[in-house]
Amino acid sequence: MSTDNDNQTALALDDVGDNAIEAKETEGLSQGKIVFRKFLRHKGAMISIGVFAFVALFAFSSVGFGPIPGWWIYNHTASGAIVNPGGAPTWSFSNFFSLGDHPFGQDNIGRDNFARVMKGTQISIIVMIIIGLVCLVIGTVVGALAGYYRGWIDSLLMRVTDGFIILPVIVIGSILGKLVGGASGPLLGLALGAILWTGLARLVRGDFMSLREREFVDSARVAGASDFRIMFKHMLPNAMGVIIVNTTLVMSQAIVLEAALSYLGFGISPPGISLGQLISEYQTSFATRPWLFWWPGLFIIVIALCVNFIGDGLRDAFDPRMKTIPSWRKMKKAERMTQKGAK
Repeated sequence: MSTDNDNQTALALDDVGDNAIEAKETEGLSQGKIVFRKFLRHKGAMISIGVFAFVALFAFSSVGFGPIPGWWIYNHTASGAIVNPGGAPTWSFSNFFSLGDHPFGQDNIGRDNFARVMKGTQISIIVMIIIGLVCLVIGTVVGALAGYYRGWIDSLLMRVTDGFIILPVIVIGSILGKLVGGASGPLLGLALGAILWTGLARLVRGDFMSLREREFVDSARVAGASDFRIMFKHMLPNAMGVIIVNTTLVMSQAIVLEAALSYLGFGISPPGISLGQLISEYQTSFATRPWLFWWPGLFIIVIALCVNFIGDGLRDAFDPRMKTIPSWRKMKKAERMTQKGAK
């Protein structure tokens, strides 16, 4: 008898935990608010946002950005006297918080590695964001037009997309990087974004081909709405999940691609600076000054992982099949409700 009651309670808990509690919490909420709540409960995404925000804030505030000065005393281009033998890092925690003179060490001519890594992080983040925005715009427009109109427009746009897909990204990226990159991070971001939009375009096309058969599209068409209004006012909001999630994935790939091109000498080049360019510049010092090599590599890994985890959180939040896991307190409440109902 006890076993039957336990099984009944377990089944009831599953039902209450997965359906009743979630339905009660989301009752009366819009789809956007439901997605936002689910995203806030994704611990990995929340931690990643915090880490990424800290890294970005630290990078842009420490050495300054544009006309805005930073709080770090050393410039990323200025050389000085080498403090420790071999330019080893110096750490100081006096007065509760102090990074010391050169916490990331110095290179062979006395330049501060902390300032250089922070400046490189700035440029890498800017390139990553520009690539993401360019891919978002081109991929969304191409995919929306192909999926909505179909026919010869779809065939033409998809053949163009196929032509970009077969291009070797590293080779084309190297050529574009050599032509327009140099010391300009934004130009490199625009060039790379122009060849990385193909995956998003195909996904948006598939989503729009499905959405155009929905009743709300027919209603908007009968009401006299233009094609532009139907696509970008009614259909685009329903495809935002696919667009946002895949844009974050492109951005995580973008920072690695930029680092690879800069490492090979086809991306950001001196006097410009990026994390990949720092790794390339200091690879010969790996045996004697390993801190010059490891710090930019660590920041590349951290940024790429953070953007990936944020993308995972967005994917789970937009997926209606992903059930929200109730907290321990809610499970105990559901258990009490079930026991009260059994009596």
